[in-house]
Amino acid sequence: MTAVSQDKPLLVVNPQSGGGRTGKLFGAARGPIERALGEVDVAFTERSRHAADLACEAAIAGRRTVVAVGGDGSVHEVVNGLMRASEQGAKGTRLGIIGMGTGGDFRKTIGLDHRLDHYCAAIAGGRTRAIDVGRFSYAGDDGAPSHAWFVNILSLGMGGLVDRYVAETTKALGGTAAYYLASLRGLVQSELARLECTIELDGPARTETIVTRSIAICNGRYFGSGMHVAPMASPDDGVFEVVDLGGSSRLRFVMYSSSIYSGAHLKVPEVKHFRCRKITARLLNQDAADKVLLDVDGEPFGRLPVEIEVVPGAIDVLVP
Repeated sequence: MTAVSQDKPLLVVNPQSGGGRTGKLFGAARGPIERALGEVDVAFTERSRHAADLACEAAIAGRRTVVAVGGDGSVHEVVNGLMRASEQGAKGTRLGIIGMGTGGDFRKTIGLDHRLDHYCAAIAGGRTRAIDVGRFSYAGDDGAPSHAWFVNILSLGMGGLVDRYVAETTKALGGTAAYYLASLRGLVQSELARLECTIELDGPARTETIVTRSIAICNGRYFGSGMHVAPMASPDDGVFEVVDLGGSSRLRFVMYSSSIYSGAHLKVPEVKHFRCRKITARLLNQDAADKVLLDVDGEPFGRLPVEIEVVPGAIDVLVP
């Protein structure tokens, strides 16, 4: 790869994101993008996790900027590719974001408006923010141990069910409606999780049992297409904000869950909040194992046990 091509941004485009909307819109968007950024290289994803492979290869080859074009899932995969490359010593590739998918939760945390000209201006401007990334070890659906990274939020509980249902829900009404319908279905099917958690911040680790329908380990502030689950979260402070949505009945959960969109859920007695740099969780009631799943940056991602730790300042993101 030549020095010139290394300097050109690589756009990793997921044409299937947003229910295929990205693939339909990208052709018209490419002209304005190149007028703002200059000549770019484009790679279209062809399968699940392909964006991670493309980003990893680009970073190892010395590409200066990789841009995720799609939704939160596309950002998640590109981050995983850049972190895999970093493990191999290839550091310094910057992440750009052009949102075209269903969600858009992470870009809200870093102040990116959902406008093509604003996305391009942030990339062209060259201003970066070193953000934290979460590294987690988990059990795959086949039970095999593995590890990956998240940039926004990892949740345990009904979120993994919701992710699976989102994939089956029409996106014709938009991302918020898709998540809302999937969340209702996920709530009906969900089970309470009894989690044995070991929590580390600055002092000695503590172990406690948490009974919950969903618990979110937050680097970013939003998930579920606009739910303001962790208003206090900052992606560059070296800690996670953990929000336990409580172990209430389904009916009670419905009564206060809509307040998550405004952040008012934090005033609900059942909801608990604490901070950590590392947390491990093991499911005590194994009969609920098929209902207590991982939601990672809005993607379904295996099951417990899980060990999660913050990697401070892991990636430079191009921001306004």
